[in-house]
Amino acid sequence: MKKPAILSALLIVMCSVSFAQEPDSLRNIWEKKALDEKMNQEYKKDKRDNQEMQTLLGHNQPGGAYGAFSIGYSSIDDKQAILFGGKFMWIAGHSVGFGFGGTGFINEFHYEPLLDREVAIAGGYGGLFIEPILMPRFPVHLSFPILLGAGGVSYVSKEGNHNNNFVEDSQAFLLVEPGAELELNLTRHFRFAIGATYRFPTPFDVGTTGAPAVSAKSIEGMTYMVTFKFGRF
Repeated sequence: MKKPAILSALLIVMCSVSFAQEPDSLRNIWEKKALDEKMNQEYKKDKRDNQEMQTLLGHNQPGGAYGAFSIGYSSIDDKQAILFGGKFMWIAGHSVGFGFGGTGFINEFHYEPLLDREVAIAGGYGGLFIEPILMPRFPVHLSFPILLGAGGVSYVSKEGNHNNNFVEDSQAFLLVEPGAELELNLTRHFRFAIGATYRFPTPFDVGTTGAPAVSAKSIEGMTYMVTFKFGRF
């Protein structure tokens, strides 16, 4: 009687040990399978990344865009002039902008005794903007926009008290305009900038018979501007 009882007890102990070890074995199998699946996914991701086109800015770099308009003051042909401008920019990595824009200008009408009427210089220019931005996350920071473009200038006259303007002559020119701006982050989507630029036009002469010609030197010079920028920076 004792021997069968002992054998039964041993059998129960062995079954208990076996059932206790089985969950551990199953858990190890599932953990190994999950690890293999993770390694396989990482391998596929690395392979896909290696096959993607490589870029200078990187495909994970944050980007943004903004639109802006500007109002400025300058001296054109030794007369006071007002300028209006606008641009649209894409920003890469918060630190450099690329875009397009333009500026229009006109100086004050003034009396030209050789023509016996009032005259003014008017025109505009536009092109590609490149804008490095220093420390853009700081509430006050600097940016250095530069414009590479082309434009046109006209010699405009006005007779007497009438508002009839006549374009006496027009010329085209190329232009480089570097600048510097002090920017303020007023909100997440609005920046205000105060800055100055300098125009470098290619040579031209514009005018009319009987009046002194106006050269490129007449529009070369400083512009002082305020700019309002709206977008995602």
